Amino acid sequence: MDVGKNLSNASRSLSNSSLKEKLSSLSVTPLKPITIHSNIEFAPARIPRKRRMQMLAVAAWSVAIALATVLFLLLCSVPSLWPFLAMYQIWIWIDQSPEHGGRTSRWFRELAFWKYFADYYPASLLKEADLPPDRPYVFGYHPHGATSYRGALATFATEATGFSAAFPGIKPHLLTLASNFRMPFYRDLILAMGVCSVSKQSCSNILKSGPGSAITIVVGGAAESLSAHPGTADLTLRKRLGFIKVAIRHGADLVPVFSFGENDIYEQMPNQPGTTIYTLQKKFQSVFGFTLPLFHGRGLLNYNIGLLPYRRRIVVVVGKPIHVEQCDKPDIQEVMRIQKMYIEELTRIWNCYKDQFAKARTRELSIIE
Repeated sequence: MDVGKNLSNASRSLSNSSLKEKLSSLSVTPLKPITIHSNIEFAPARIPRKRRMQMLAVAAWSVAIALATVLFLLLCSVPSLWPFLAMYQIWIWIDQSPEHGGRTSRWFRELAFWKYFADYYPASLLKEADLPPDRPYVFGYHPHGATSYRGALATFATEATGFSAAFPGIKPHLLTLASNFRMPFYRDLILAMGVCSVSKQSCSNILKSGPGSAITIVVGGAAESLSAHPGTADLTLRKRLGFIKVAIRHGADLVPVFSFGENDIYEQMPNQPGTTIYTLQKKFQSVFGFTLPLFHGRGLLNYNIGLLPYRRRIVVVVGKPIHVEQCDKPDIQEVMRIQKMYIEELTRIWNCYKDQFAKARTRELSIIE
C-alpha cells in the first residue's frame, strides 16, 4: 500500500511540474502587437481662424440644400406653423421670379460669408476687356466641373471676386435648373444671389430687361461634369448651339469665360466612355435630367477623404466680347459662324494662360462633343 501511494504521489507531482513548464513556456512567448496602417492625412489641430472660417463657409454651402430641407421638415413638425408652410408652398408654385430676373439682393451678394467662400480655394477674376453697359451680354462659362461650378458661383452670383467693380453697370444672372427653385428656403437664397432659371423664357426675359442685363450659362451642363478630371479641359460644346441662338435673337454680345482650376478641386473615379460606370451615369442622366459624378475631395478634419473640395486655385478669365447682330430668325450658317468665332476666342484664352494657371495639366484643351 505504501508503494502505491508513493507512485501515485510521484505521478501527480510529475504532471504538476510538466504543466508548470508548459505554462511558463506560454507566458514567455511574446505577443505581436496589431498595427493599423492608415493613409488618412489629418489636418493639424492649430489652424489660423481665417482658414477655419473659409472651411466652414464652403462646408455650409456644400450642404445648403440638405440643411434647408431638414429645416423645412422640422418646421413641418410644428402644427401651429402648418397654415404658413402651406401658403409658402403655394407661393413656391406661383412665384415667377426665377423666370423674370430673380430678386437680387446687393446686401446678400456682398456678405463676408462669400469672401470666405471664395478665399478658400482661392477663386479670383481676371478681366481681359471692358464691357460697355449699353447692351445685353451672354457669358458662356467653361468647364462645368464635377459639381456645381464653384468659380461661376463666386464670380457671377456674389461680389467676392469683385465682378461689379470690374464691370460697372453689368447686372449678372447665373442660370441653373428650374428644379432648384422648388426646394424650400434654398430657392430664396439663390434668388437673392441673382440666380435664375436656365429656361428659354427666363433667358429672354432677362436679356429684354434693358442695357447691361447679362446671363451666365454653364454651357457643358451635366454631360460635361462626367469629363471633369484634374489636369484636363474636355468641353462639351460642339453641339451646344442654344446659347448662341439666344444671343443672336436678342442682339447680346457673347463673352467666353474659362475657369482654370474648376476641374481640379475634386478627384473623380475613372469613367471613360464605354465603361460600365459611364454607361450607368448616362442612363441616369437620360431619366432624371442630371447625372451623378463619382467624386471625392477632402474632409473637415483631413486632407484626402471627404466630399469637400480641395484647396486648389480657381482663376476665372473673362474673355473679349464677340459682337452679335440682332436677328429674330438666324439661319444655321450664321449660328455656325458665331460658334466658330466663339471657339476660337475660347481657345485663345486657354493658350494664353495655360502655362500660368494650368501648369499641372495632363493634356490640352479638347472639345469632345
